[in-house]
Amino acid sequence: MVAATPGTGATTAKTSVSASPKASSPAPSGSATPTPMASHGPGEGALRVLAISGYAEWGGTDPTVNWVKPFEEQTGCKVSLSFYDPGLEATPGGASLGPFDVVSATPEIAGRLIDEGTVAPINTALVEGYEKIPTHLRELPAYTEDDQVYGVPYLWGVDEVLYDATKGRPKDEGALFTGKGPVLLRDDPLTIADAALVLKRRGADIKDPFDLTPSQLDKAVDLITSNKSGERTFWRDPIDVVEGFASGSARLAQGTPYHLDVLKSGNKPVEALDGRPLTGWSDSWMVAAGAAHPSCAYQWLEWTASAQAQGPAAAWTGLAPANPAACTGDAKRVCVDYHVGDPAAFKGVYFAARPGDYPQWAERWTQIAHG
Repeated sequence: MVAATPGTGATTAKTSVSASPKASSPAPSGSATPTPMASHGPGEGALRVLAISGYAEWGGTDPTVNWVKPFEEQTGCKVSLSFYDPGLEATPGGASLGPFDVVSATPEIAGRLIDEGTVAPINTALVEGYEKIPTHLRELPAYTEDDQVYGVPYLWGVDEVLYDATKGRPKDEGALFTGKGPVLLRDDPLTIADAALVLKRRGADIKDPFDLTPSQLDKAVDLITSNKSGERTFWRDPIDVVEGFASGSARLAQGTPYHLDVLKSGNKPVEALDGRPLTGWSDSWMVAAGAAHPSCAYQWLEWTASAQAQGPAAAWTGLAPANPAACTGDAKRVCVDYHVGDPAAFKGVYFAARPGDYPQWAERWTQIAHG
């Protein structure tokens, strides 16, 4: 679940700085867990980075937006960047990370990489600044397993139901799936969890909307498909949400607090249903198992955990920084939207983790959105 900035930097790079090389075969599932690094040296002088588009800006999209160059200058690690769009969880070359040293991962992808053994556990004692990230994010099951940490939190967000106030306030969050359109839904299998959360609010015995029994999955899908009006659009680019409301063509949408902020700043009559629980997600940086440049990889983890990197990343993407110290300058507006630093910011938020039966989620979602 990823959202780019619907303001400055809305169109992030869609192509690689360097072409994504053909990946090698993935590590077999159930292979021995590598031992986290005991220490790291000054760096090998190079780093191969695989990033979600917009997560590692180098000045190529906007010359004024660059948090890769300062890393290179400080560490001497020359960065080779490749980008990917998470889509329905695909990464270049399939499952393996191939020659890449570090990767930014959504919860769906993080869970898969951990299961495959293609990422290594992280020695968090070697990541300066890690302790500044709230414990709640550090301990999310999306990138922890068996008391091992596999990801350093980077950016996070929550899903809200946005509505055009001139067209009436929806009765509840269920209107996103059953109400009158036009409706904009995020094109992501984990949108099923938002339907499950509606069922939970209505009394269903669902403990976690990302952990459903087969019957609960069926009922969540039934809720999404119950609206036969056809007035639904499945969005991948966050700009579609802003443009939909700005043009008056959207009645309801699954969006973020930053979407709402941008629209209100433009004097658009858009509101969000208040109250919790909500679904959310946190993306992280991970180190490839057998990374060719492990010292530079750990220096990258330190850099991306720092306020100096997360501040520009939050301002560029419209997502909340994991490190509250990043809430300065242009990032301050985003932090206000997400209540970063407030102890209640995470209250009532179900953060995404890859469902154990994710292939079923993906298959059902393909039938819903693309069938």
